[in-house]
Amino acid sequence: MLWAMGRNYEVIIFDLDDTIYPRHSGLMQEVGRRIREWVVNHLGLNAEEAATVQHDYYVRYGTTLAGLLAEHSIDPRSYLSFVHDVPIEKFLAEDKALAALLQSIPLRKVIYTNGTADYAWRVLRALGVADYFEQVIGIEEVGLRNKLHREAHEQVLARLGVPASACIMVEDSARNLGPARELGMTTILVGAEPESDDGADFVVRDVMELEGIVRRLLESGCRPASLNTVRADEAGPADATRSPDSVPA
Repeated sequence: MLWAMGRNYEVIIFDLDDTIYPRHSGLMQEVGRRIREWVVNHLGLNAEEAATVQHDYYVRYGTTLAGLLAEHSIDPRSYLSFVHDVPIEKFLAEDKALAALLQSIPLRKVIYTNGTADYAWRVLRALGVADYFEQVIGIEEVGLRNKLHREAHEQVLARLGVPASACIMVEDSARNLGPARELGMTTILVGAEPESDDGADFVVRDVMELEGIVRRLLESGCRPASLNTVRADEAGPADATRSPDSVPA
């Protein structure tokens, strides 16, 4: 493994849904259900047709919203308000292990999400970790462009006032990490098997495996110079683990 030297990391940027909390919580599935409900109500489709549209727009445009904006005349803020109007506390609870992990990382911490900033803050408060984040950047803050757009990542960097080389991005979608890595961020893919090769610098099964990776990056001041993915166990073990009782089943 070759490593590019001379990094001065300042910021760690976390995705929100299915990254900062476990996928099995069911929260993102509820958001997805509300997306389909919106499509049924506004496009006059049945449930099966709405699911097909949701998947098609996600694949072709990056998000359902992007597809709706490209192919229909809609009010994006009304859509975003509806799909994120979920009872978050039904799905998430205080996560002390996550709080300990965040406290252990000596970097500025930011959330960057394809959802809304208001929704993200609600999620962070439910998890009991809102105080660890200096800023939340939602899709409205980057001109309704989703993470497939390089320009959206450039707007994030402008808001943070740092170069891409100073950032670590943590995300559960490999394709969302592509533009970030092209810009020069160090990328960590969450929720994949460590043996997978999705073009990220690091791959972990769970966000709780981050500590060892971040420690190594800060100690070495570098990131991989090739696209050979580094597994979490190659970067050193994490000290914190998420208890099965940290979030509802």
